[in-house]
Amino acid sequence: MRLVSFKPLWVAACILIAACSSQRVVPESLEPLVDRTVGFRELLTDPESYQGRVVVLGGVILKAKRLKAGTQIELLQLPLDTRERPILDRRQSQGRFLAIQQEFLDPATIVEGSTMTIAGEVSGGKTDYLDDVEYRYPVVIIKHLHPWPAPSYDNPQSRPRFSIGLGGGTGVGLGGGGGFAIGF
Repeated sequence: MRLVSFKPLWVAACILIAACSSQRVVPESLEPLVDRTVGFRELLTDPESYQGRVVVLGGVILKAKRLKAGTQIELLQLPLDTRERPILDRRQSQGRFLAIQQEFLDPATIVEGSTMTIAGEVSGGKTDYLDDVEYRYPVVIIKHLHPWPAPSYDNPQSRPRFSIGLGGGTGVGLGGGGGFAIGF
């Protein structure tokens, strides 16, 4: 009986996993400028004290409107997962923020309810009305925005999937077998 070494297969699997998980949301050129120590709660409390810092925020789009000097996007902040994609549980939100695109971005192309991750420079805060109450929004100037495709339960390609399977067995008589598979 000959034993098959699975070491080369494990090495290949690790390389494939690393390749699939290394897609960058924040461009490499912008990464050194990002201050990942600033949490959204601190930013919400005192946005002026973080003015000029580059942060990464994510959320679900609530609305967008055209300004004289760009486009304003209002987002419900959501925590980011390890891939910097907003977690789709609105109950985990810590508030709202405004993201300003200084070039024209047609508000009709910004889909309410979709998610995005933004790397932006904090420019302070803006007080506006949220329904009948004044609300203090942290404001970031967009340096890079990454829209995420909406999840679709009809399209099996819409959600990332990864699986590894191992199998083995013996047969009656002289047979035996084993297997290894990687799926994406």
